[in-house]
Order: sequence, then structure tokens, then C-alpha cells
Amino acid sequence: MEVLYLLIPLAVLIAIGIVAVFLWAVKSGQFDDLEGPAHRILMDDEDDRPGEREPGNKDNADKP
Repeated sequence: MEVLYLLIPLAVLIAIGIVAVFLWAVKSGQFDDLEGPAHRILMDDEDDRPGEREPGNKDNADKP
């Protein structure tokens, strides 16, 4: 029974810590855009396609 004197305050401290971390994540914008990264991985980057280097164009000279 004496172990409850340790476990209950410890559980309360852990719960307060979890709530604090969750509130920090919400305030820092971690949950702002949940669908963007999932759609972004499916989009092709126009600049990374091979064979689009034009002769004489210095912008694309460093790309293969």
C-alpha cells in the first residue's frame, strides 16, 4: 500500500509532462499541415528530371 504514495505522484508528473510536450508541439506548428508531406512525395520535381539540360544554358550546367 505504501507504494501508492510513490506511484500516484509519479503518474501525475508523467501525465503533466506528456501534456506539456503535446502543447509545445501544437504551438510550434507540428500539426499544421498533415496532408502536405503525403502529397509532396508523389509530385515530380521538374528540375530533377534527366535529359532536360539545354546546351548553352548556364543554369543547368551543373546538372547531369
